[in-house]
Amino acid sequence: MRTSADLVVVGAGVVGAACAYYAARSGLRVTVIDRGPVAGGTTGAGEGNLLVSDKEPGPELDLALLSTRLWRTLSDVLSPHIEYEAKGGLVVASDDAGMTALRDFATRQQRAGMTTEEVTSDRLRDLEPHLAPGLAGGFHYPQDAQVQPALAAAHLLRAAGEQASGRVRLRLGEEVTGVLTGANGAVRGVRTVRGDLHAPYVVNAAGTWGGELARLAGVHLPVLPRRGFVLVTEPMPRLVRRKVYAADYVADVASGSAALQTSAVVEGTVAGPVLIGASRERVGFDRTLSVEVLRRLAAQATRLFPVLAGVRAIRTYAGFRPYLPDHLPAIGPDPRVPGLLHACGHEGAGIGLAPATGVIVVRILTGEQPPLDIEPFRPDRFGSGR
Repeated sequence: MRTSADLVVVGAGVVGAACAYYAARSGLRVTVIDRGPVAGGTTGAGEGNLLVSDKEPGPELDLALLSTRLWRTLSDVLSPHIEYEAKGGLVVASDDAGMTALRDFATRQQRAGMTTEEVTSDRLRDLEPHLAPGLAGGFHYPQDAQVQPALAAAHLLRAAGEQASGRVRLRLGEEVTGVLTGANGAVRGVRTVRGDLHAPYVVNAAGTWGGELARLAGVHLPVLPRRGFVLVTEPMPRLVRRKVYAADYVADVASGSAALQTSAVVEGTVAGPVLIGASRERVGFDRTLSVEVLRRLAAQATRLFPVLAGVRAIRTYAGFRPYLPDHLPAIGPDPRVPGLLHACGHEGAGIGLAPATGVIVVRILTGEQPPLDIEPFRPDRFGSGR
């Protein structure tokens, strides 16, 4: 099989879908290829968080703020299909020391352009009536939002095809087995189980498998899977209005520990169920159900929202976040292999950061200036070249 495109995107999760969407808008012919279904990896196991509240000032927060603006625009194009909800987030502290730490964190975020609002203890239940009493206070982040992640990926791909009929092809259930290069070392396509697909550019949007795709191209990118579980309750009237989490969640996100970490993250959904997370641990691709993790998540959630003690959890699911050692994604061209671009390693923030990632990749492909400094996201920053 010998076909051609301007661009091959490997990965049909939300990041790959965003790359395809913005590429199609720019007039590029795109083929998206995935060994599984749309959103069959990390995207389909996500909660759909579009967060700025958990980001330290710096490159990732800049990326998140850009994506927040882009998601608002996309919500007009894709709604109501993706269940976009600009509901805001609420971070709470259990004691005065935790509140002081939250206040310092929010002050730094405000200087970086974020909107935050301190919420005193007596006002917490105005925002979330079912919160436990006795909390020291919190911070409200009105820029936080949520989508249904699998729907977001699917409708980005659908919109890409509709706006550029014939320019977007989707090939599912087709594993990439090699990256084709020419005599000068530049990309000339990919090899799959069904044959060769030729294109001058390949985008690595393979999520937790991004390191393996990089290896196929002959370069080092240390992407590792970081497992997480989510509990899903039975549908019910809206008990939790926002994304609500305890202050220690921010520290867990920033931690590089391989050990198990859990911190309460609770949010309602448009469809009715409450989603309860979040856990993090590096155990490879082991999907074994951990009763200990689920017990911890349930206990922490009910401490935040005692009303949940009487609610049934009807299922749980696990996913793998694509973790890089410095907690920043790899975005942009790989100088070691001309024509290879990376868009992976977003850890648990890929859904939120997808639009900005897509815009950056396409700006580079079309010779335009990226919307922000991409130096911190250089794919070759970890050394160990070809």
